[in-house]
Parts: sequence; C-alpha cells; structure tokens
Amino acid sequence: MPACDAVKRFLPILMLLALAYSGIAAATIFSVNNPKVHQIGNGYVLSAQIDYPLTPRVIEALQNGVPITFFQELKLVESFPLLGKFWQWETDLWQSRLYYELRYHALSEQYVLKSLDTGAQQNFPHIDGALAALGQIEDLSLPPEFTQQPDNLLLLIRSGLDLNALPTPMRPGAMLSSKWQLTSPWVRAVWQ
Repeated sequence: MPACDAVKRFLPILMLLALAYSGIAAATIFSVNNPKVHQIGNGYVLSAQIDYPLTPRVIEALQNGVPITFFQELKLVESFPLLGKFWQWETDLWQSRLYYELRYHALSEQYVLKSLDTGAQQNFPHIDGALAALGQIEDLSLPPEFTQQPDNLLLLIRSGLDLNALPTPMRPGAMLSSKWQLTSPWVRAVWQ
C-alpha cells in the first residue's frame, strides 16, 4: 500500500510536467497556416502562411555567422476513393523542395534571406521581418501538366530546416537535438 500512496502523490506532478513539456514542444515547431490553391487563368497557384518560431539555439547559431537553410516541400497527390472516405489509393504525381538560406551579417547588422533556387535575395534589419517574408507564399505556380483535372488532387505542404546544410561539425549535434527538429507536419491545402 505505501508504494500505491507514493504513486498517487507524485502522479499530479508528473502529469503537469508532461503537459508543460508537450506545450513547449508544440510551441517550437514550424506551422503551415491556411494553404489554399486557387485558379488563375488556366493554371493553379498556392498561397499559404508559414510561422517559423526559432529556438534560442538556432538564433544563437545564426547570430554567430552560421547560415541556416530552410526548405518548403510541396507534394501533389492523386487520390482515388476505394471504400468511400474510409480508404483511398494515393499516387504521388509531383514533388518539389524550395530552399532558402538565412544568414546574419554582423558588420551591416542585416539579415539576408536568399532563395537558393532563383538567387534572389532580400535584406532585413530584424529577424522577424526576414522570417515573415520567408513564411509568405503568394501565388506559387503549380505544374500545369498535373493540374488539368484537379477533382482528385491533393496538395500537401510542409516546411523545416535542412540540417544537412549546416557546417559538418554541427550536424551530428543538430540531428540529435530537439532544439533543431522544427519540421512542420504535412498540411493539406484547400482547393478553391
């Protein structure tokens, strides 16, 4: 009986600790909000907002001159219902990753956001401005060869850090640390 009393005494404390830890973990994951696909002319485009809550460890690395590479991954899936809504056969039609590099220049005290796909770059005086620009997806064209008949199509999107782009000495620690594991879950876009 004394062991049972000890468990009863510590159970509320353990539950509070578990809730606090899950709240912290949930607060430090990237999130994709309101992804929408709409038609413009004969094609379809994606608009979405991604929130990038960086951990203090990532901000510290960035401010010490380590470039941080972000990815935005898109997947176009064709879905066929086999048993109504309960079971669907899905086939990946198209997948793409867009890469962006964020770095801090201490001399100019500017954050530089560069698209690694196009080479376009923007400067920001504050990290919040750079992250807001990174998270704003407006009218991103989807491949027209796959969107001719959008009735059975799903568009999934997620974002995260490319840990393989970190300097070699940092990679093992980053891959094992929860402070660097910020990838959002896959989110389904709404077709309008």
